Parts: sequence; C-alpha cells; structure tokens
Amino acid sequence: MKKFNSSRLDQPRSRGLQFRNPYDSERFGLVSERVARQIGSWRFIALMTIFVAGWVLWNTLGPLQYRVDPWPFLALTLMLSLQASYAAPLILLAQNRQTDRDRVQGAQDRNQANRLLADTEFLARELADLRIALNDVATRDYIKSELRDLIEELQINQDKKD
Repeated sequence: MKKFNSSRLDQPRSRGLQFRNPYDSERFGLVSERVARQIGSWRFIALMTIFVAGWVLWNTLGPLQYRVDPWPFLALTLMLSLQASYAAPLILLAQNRQTDRDRVQGAQDRNQANRLLADTEFLARELADLRIALNDVATRDYIKSELRDLIEELQINQDKKD
C-alpha cells in the first residue's frame, strides 16, 4: 500500500534546513514584561543614578591606581549603551504584548456592549408591548367611573319612576 504525503495543499513545501523556534515566545514575553516593568520603575532610576554618580565620582576623585575606567568614562558609556540596546527591544516587546491585550479587551468590551444594547432594545420593546396591552385593560379608575355613571343613571331612572 502506498503511503500518501500528508503535506497540505494550502501551504508551500519547505525546502532546505528547517529550524525550530529555539525559545518559548510566551515565556520570553513574560520575562520582557518583567524587565520592562523594572526598568520603568523609580527604583531602577534611583539605583542607576546612584551607580552612575558613584562611577563618575570614583573615576574622577578616586586614586589613580584603583580607578576602574582608565579612559574618561569610556567603559561607563559602553555599559550604558549595552544596557540600552537590550532594554529597548524588551520594552517594545512588552508594549506590543500590552497592545495585543488591549486589542482583545477592546473586542470583548465591544461584544459586551452590543449584547447589552440588544438586551436593552429587547426590554424596551417588551415594555412598549406591556404599555399597549395595559391600555386595553380596564383600570380601577375606569371601573369606578363606569360604576358612578351607572349609579347616576339608575338614580335618574329611579327619580323618573317616582
């Protein structure tokens, strides 16, 4: 029996080497959100300010033989650039994930608003039907006025007989 190729007709055949995605995008996204949350905090800004101020003070006022950066702030600039080169894509990834969540939440809110609008319109139609139906029902005031009219008519007829 011949075994048929199970490739799908709506997808092109893959040629050459096939690489599997080496990381879990959901886990990477969660990590990027945590990093972005930390980088965007006042704590990080304060710690980074203390670090940069300490680096500058040590490399300008510290003993020459113990200075970390022999060239004026070249290593500091390199470290800050490296940190920024990793932080920017992580922050953008976190923003994209938040945009996707906002898009899904917006769609859910629109669906819920449409359901509420449909329910409100249904209840308004039902209320209008009840009002129309109540106009056909005899109310207490209507029955009282009819009874008064009948009593007056009976009294008039009684007075005519007497």
